Formats: sequence, C-alpha cells, structure tokens
Amino acid sequence: MINETKYFILDRAPDSSWKGTVKRALAPLAARTYRCLMDLYHPGPQPEKKYRVAICAIFKNEGPYFREWLEFHRIVGVDHFYLYNNNSDDNFREILAPYIAEGLVTLIEWPQQQAQMQAYWDCIARFRGETRWIGFIDLDEYVVPRKMDTIYEALQPMEKNRPAVMLYWRVFGSSGRMDRDRSGLVTEDFTVCWPKYDSIGKMFYNTAYDPAPDALQNSAMHHRQWARYNGILMPPVNMDDMVCIWEQCQVKSDDFPIQINHYFTKSYQEYGEKRARGDVYFKINPHDEAYFFEHEMRCTATDYSAYRFLIHLKKKMKEVTVNN
Repeated sequence: MINETKYFILDRAPDSSWKGTVKRALAPLAARTYRCLMDLYHPGPQPEKKYRVAICAIFKNEGPYFREWLEFHRIVGVDHFYLYNNNSDDNFREILAPYIAEGLVTLIEWPQQQAQMQAYWDCIARFRGETRWIGFIDLDEYVVPRKMDTIYEALQPMEKNRPAVMLYWRVFGSSGRMDRDRSGLVTEDFTVCWPKYDSIGKMFYNTAYDPAPDALQNSAMHHRQWARYNGILMPPVNMDDMVCIWEQCQVKSDDFPIQINHYFTKSYQEYGEKRARGDVYFKINPHDEAYFFEHEMRCTATDYSAYRFLIHLKKKMKEVTVNN
C-alpha cells in the first residue's frame, strides 16, 4: 500500500533504516541552513535572454499528442521547446514541421537507449544561455497554473536566489475510459485523479546557476535537481519555497499556485500502447497491468484546473488544423 501524509500520496515509502531516521531528524536544520545560504549567496542580476521559460522533453512516438501539448504550453507561457527524438517512427516530423519553421521548436536527434538524463544535461549544456528557466517534463505532463495565467508568474519570485523549483504532480487515471476518440483533448477527457498530490514532481531549473551533472543528488535530476553557484552545491525548493533535500520536503498546505497534471495512463488502451512503445528511462519497463491498477484505484477525486484554458486551447487547435 502506498503511504500517505496529510497532503501527499508518497511516491515511495520512507526509508525506515537508522540512516533514514537520522536524515529525517536532521532535515529541518539542514533545510534552514541551505535556505540562509541561498538567501545570502546567489548570482547577481542576469542579462536578458532570448526566452524566459523553455521546456526540454525527450519523446518516442508521441505524434497523436504533440499539437495539444505544444499549444497548451504556449498558452501558459512557454516560449520555446527543446525536443529530443528518441527513435520515433511515427509522423512526428510532419506534425512538428510548422513549429520548427516558426522557431518555436528545436529538434534534436537522440538515438541512445535509456538516455533520458543525458539528454537533459545536453540540453542544459547547449541551451542554458538562451533561456532563464528550463523545465523538464514528459509528453503526458501539462504544467497548469492555478492562481496565475503563466508559468513565469510562478517562477519569477524564485529567480533571484533559488537554483531550481519543483512542481508537484496531480496524477490522473483513465476516468473509466477503455479507449477514446483520439481527436479529443487529453486535458478535457481526463478529470478523475488522486485526491492528494504525489510527493514528487518535475523540476524547473534556473539557468543563472551552474549545472551539477556530477552530483550524486542529480541521478534523477528531473525529479530533484541541485545546482551550483561559485562551486557551492545548492538544493531545489518547492512552490512553498521550502527546501527539498532528501525524501519529502515540507509544505505549508496543498493549495499550490501551479501544478503538473500527470496524465499517467490516459485510457486503458492508450496505456497499453504506451507500454509497447518502450521507455526512454527504464531498460525494463515496470509499467505493467498491476502498475496501472495500483494507480487507477487511487483515483477518487476530480480536478478541472486545466479547464479554464480549454476554450483558448480549442481555438488554437482549430487554427492549427485549418492552417495545416
């Protein structure tokens, strides 16, 4: 059974060893120390960059979902996309062509197997000079501002002295759909979700700080990314500006101003197709039938936070269809 706290369903059970117990005991003191360090020791004013917010994603055969994913994130303020193709053989080039021609998408060929983290570090090394923030999300994840209209409005207060910011997952299930008309919108068709946030999410990296690909804390940097300033390694924070060091970071409530809608399964049929495509991270994909139901049985709430963007999104999708 997945463990829970007041605000979260824990992605993994807490470490019950003596080392885990000691870490949890020391975490508040370590967090306060790092917070003071970040407040006092941080980069100065940064030069203007081409973009404020960019997204980096690695994909394989995601053609049916690209237009909605791109158009939704344009609406919420993403200025550019760095997309790493991992051996796709669908019609993604046809779909992405107008976005590439427009200058919205940079397409990078990335044929390596299980090299998701390497793609992310490559993106940072090549493109951090172009954008203030880089978010690392997948094609089944949508960044949804809840109390503002754009992603940058949420990140800007952190820009001066926070190296990275974690946005929590709101995990969605199948909404009882065995399959569906794929011409429908993911953000409209799936509304049944977990009643609490997942205890992990995805990162937005502040490019004013230096990357730290060699740091042990960055083995899965899309979930918990540390960065450096003048050689000093510093941790990320969440949207409550609480420092995230080891397992779960503290929060003040679950009323976050922005979240990531993780459409983890979509319909039952789509989940099966996703498993068959292979995985950019795991050599042996653990997402089997039992994994589906483990997540599905937690879906006892609804979330319509993406709906306020739907009319705008539908208008954009119609324009894209007409123009292409």
